[in-house]
Amino acid sequence: MTVRIGVTGATGRMGREVIDAVGDREDCEVVFAVTRDPDGRSVGGIEVEPDGEFDSLVVEREPTVVVDFTAPGSAVDYARSCAGAGVAFVTGTTGFDDEGFEALADAAEDVPVLRAPNFARGVEALVNVVGEAIGNLPGYDVELVETHHNDKVDAPSGTAKRLLSEIEASGDFAGRTHGREGDQPREAGEIGVHALRAGDVTGEHEIIIANNHEEVRLTHRAEDRGVFAAGAVDAAVWLAGRDAGLYEFGDVVAD
Repeated sequence: MTVRIGVTGATGRMGREVIDAVGDREDCEVVFAVTRDPDGRSVGGIEVEPDGEFDSLVVEREPTVVVDFTAPGSAVDYARSCAGAGVAFVTGTTGFDDEGFEALADAAEDVPVLRAPNFARGVEALVNVVGEAIGNLPGYDVELVETHHNDKVDAPSGTAKRLLSEIEASGDFAGRTHGREGDQPREAGEIGVHALRAGDVTGEHEIIIANNHEEVRLTHRAEDRGVFAAGAVDAAVWLAGRDAGLYEFGDVVAD
């Protein structure tokens, strides 16, 4: 079966990468691509259409899955439309508030929805080992530093928040300290969190665990956005035909 994919945010950084990633495969195809202001553009030979036509396109073109990398508000709107049309939904959008997460969960009652802050398989590996490292080093200081390009809006990144959740679940911590300025000695049990934004850095996350005259550094560095797009397309193909529900990229990797 060829998985029919709709792409949102098609002229954005990740939208273009998703279209290219689909073009490299034989088991899926792009059946439509939308963006806020297409202005007659095409990406990878695919005509980009206005996102105002999304509701009609998701019915007329009969996509199996929609892949979304946009913004929280638009992603929620797309998810609702997909739920109404019986179309699976994959999103790598980050920065959702509680209401946004609830909207995705509502959509997942009708269709399969997969949300992931990061579609790199190496990040899944990092998530899987960080808890073990923290558990083996009780009482050690923990700092997390993440770096992204200068256009990224949300901070800390969605990936950083996921890593922080794993860290907190694996040790006895008092809370998070975001950056430091002035007279701020380190408090016992705090997790230092630092978000850097510079240039065109694709994405880097480093966890530093230090004490007892030693340090452990766990790092993931994405060198090309194509790795995220390839993972998102893997997720779309995997999600096709699944039961309604809320899924994670870890489900894809583990399968």
